[in-house]
Parts: sequence; C-alpha cells; structure tokens
Amino acid sequence: QVQLVESGGGSVQAGGSLRLSCAASGYVYSFYCMGWFRQAPGQEREGVAAITAGGGSTYYADSVKGRFTISRDNAKNTLYLQMNSLKPEDTAVYYCARAYATSSCDALAAYLYSNWGQGTQVTVSS
Repeated sequence: QVQLVESGGGSVQAGGSLRLSCAASGYVYSFYCMGWFRQAPGQEREGVAAITAGGGSTYYADSVKGRFTISRDNAKNTLYLQMNSLKPEDTAVYYCARAYATSSCDALAAYLYSNWGQGTQVTVSS
C-alpha cells in the first residue's frame, strides 16, 4: 500500500525558509517521478515542483523558480522541498504526490499523479 507522509510545515514570516519532507513507503520509490503541489483556500490545487525518478531533472512553477528547490534521496525514500524567500502568497497546504508510471514529469498537472499525502500547512505572514 502506497503511503506518503509530509512533514515540516509551519508558520514563518515573509522572507523566511522552510524545508518540507515526504516519506514514501509501499512501493519502489526510485522508479517514479515525484511532485509537490499546493492548494490555498478557495483555489485549485497547483503544481509547484517535480523531480524525475533518478533525480536528474527538476521542474518548477514560474511562481517559485529561484526560491524553491526540490530534491530526493532514493536511499531514504524521501522527497524534499526547500522553500526560501517565502511570500504570503505561498501560504497553502502542501502535498507530495507520486506520478503514474507513464506520466511525463515535466507537466506539473495533478491528473498525472496517482497517490497523495495528507498535506502539511505552510503559513507565511507579512
């Protein structure tokens, strides 16, 4: 059974940093593209970043380029999202997700992902 468990969310002031983690279990982690998504109240879920199975390629939404970094440790079955220079508009629930085996990793579209964590809240105050 696939399980994805996020941690590391919290409240920070604008300009601060947070590092999210996602522990994966129940499947061969190193075989799949992984992504981070976020959803603010009243808004649709949006793709933030994705990383290919081996970690060789990463993709970002324009809104976070240069501020967020996605990475993975396949030996630890863990996905990370380092978030720097946080802005109030980054406030949302952040989800990690596993893509379908045949999904393209560069599309950052929710329908390409089959499994989701429960989410972790990130709140950025001005």
